[in-house]
Amino acid sequence: MSKLTFTARTISDIAKAKTQCAIVPVYGSQLSSAAQALDSASSGSLDTALKLGDFKGKAGQTLMLPGVGGAARVLLLGCGEQAKFDQKAARETLQGLNSALGASSANEALFHIADLNSATVTPDWLLELLSRSLVSSSYRYSATVTKPKDPLALNKLVVNPGDTLAVKAAQLALDTGAAVGRGINYTRELGNLPGNICTPSYLASEARKLARGNSKVRTQVLEEKKMRELGMGALLSVSAGSDEPAKLIVIEYKGGKSGDAPQLLVGKGITFDSGGISLKPGAKMDEMKYDMCGAAGVLGTLQAVIEMALPLNVTCIIAAAENMPSGRATKPGDVITSMAGKTIEVLNTDAEGRLVLCDALSYAKRFKPAAVVDLATLTGACVIALGSHASAVYANNEELAANLLAAGETSHDRGWRMPLWDDYRKQLKSNFADLANIGGPEGGSVTAACFLSQFAEDYPWAHLDIAGSAWNSSPKGATGRPVAMLARYLQDRAAEQGTSGRGGQKKATPRKAAPRKAAAKASS
Repeated sequence: MSKLTFTARTISDIAKAKTQCAIVPVYGSQLSSAAQALDSASSGSLDTALKLGDFKGKAGQTLMLPGVGGAARVLLLGCGEQAKFDQKAARETLQGLNSALGASSANEALFHIADLNSATVTPDWLLELLSRSLVSSSYRYSATVTKPKDPLALNKLVVNPGDTLAVKAAQLALDTGAAVGRGINYTRELGNLPGNICTPSYLASEARKLARGNSKVRTQVLEEKKMRELGMGALLSVSAGSDEPAKLIVIEYKGGKSGDAPQLLVGKGITFDSGGISLKPGAKMDEMKYDMCGAAGVLGTLQAVIEMALPLNVTCIIAAAENMPSGRATKPGDVITSMAGKTIEVLNTDAEGRLVLCDALSYAKRFKPAAVVDLATLTGACVIALGSHASAVYANNEELAANLLAAGETSHDRGWRMPLWDDYRKQLKSNFADLANIGGPEGGSVTAACFLSQFAEDYPWAHLDIAGSAWNSSPKGATGRPVAMLARYLQDRAAEQGTSGRGGQKKATPRKAAPRKAAAKASS
């Protein structure tokens, strides 16, 4: 992995500043103030390059030029028209920068950002995005390959904020974005590991590592014996067919005041999902190693929270298990009893995520959380409804839903509000139990969320279905989502708690959430 560091430093003489690569913005054919300084020092070489017409200054377009003054190279970074420089253009600009730096052999660079701002692009937002995206782009999977891709040559980026932002504030933004980027990469690494390495026991060992040497973090792992004592029949019904024992992993981060209610994250950690007795088709079954991306997202988010040292209490619960067929496996038609005491008819053993989550949600109640957010690669129906661009957001609390959606917009790790109406609950009726674990082919993501909502009625709760956003099939790999959304959400709660003394959502009547858009029909 790249050991990329970021340093904010005010540069008084841009032309003389020594660097292996000076990065200067260009708006169309208009040189930024930093680019003009280098142009003057080189008798107009930058302007001459623009007049050739090969470089148009479009957002994300780059041109590497020979050195000027103290710079061994000069990278012209296109930003598009200055009047149209918004957050979308800023993201495109930084994507181009990441590609150019990835192709360069420079191991150090100096970025002059003084002119990179607008009414909607603030310097702190831009710097946080810069470090997050560059760290994320440096990810290379190497755990099980003998010849991994070459690492990013760049190991240090110095940022000159000019007079747009104080150096201390600039450094904080860079450090924050880098921490989130590393959390994203950690989530990707866990997701990409094969199921014979990343088992429930492996996730437990990773959780223990997060607590190692940190007095504010405590990890506890509940074994199957303890789960049986607690009555977690739903979770244990999933692991029944596997030789790998289930783990209920609890991590507590005490960054806030001792009396503050924690924000609580719950992650689905099915480290391999064969479907159980309701066996999946062989095609793409290898991708079911990604069925623990909810758990990976929880761990990646918490790593970022710890690195940022957020003044907030955060508790994480991971329900980890394998779903495998065997003579001990749960069968379609079996009736199980959850920790909440509700009986569940298992009509399809491939709808196992909701079974491990419902017991985890019941267990969450004992922590008296300010709010609970669960994340899970839960349904194929969500992929049909929303594709890969948005995570589905369900909630029994309006303020919680709004906060998550706002965090998604700010971080561009977006969600879309889905309905959680009582009308859908009738699809979960069973003749032989309190409810069934599937609700038929219509609205599969919605009925799965409605199932979970019945175990989360005692606190503000949201469910993120990340089945479409957590990994890509082509090219294959985990995305690290929704770490950016959750990190931003928790940053906002920490800021809110610091100013108002509260970090939770106002208590609202459960199951009254209005959708922003109706879900498309999908199958579970």
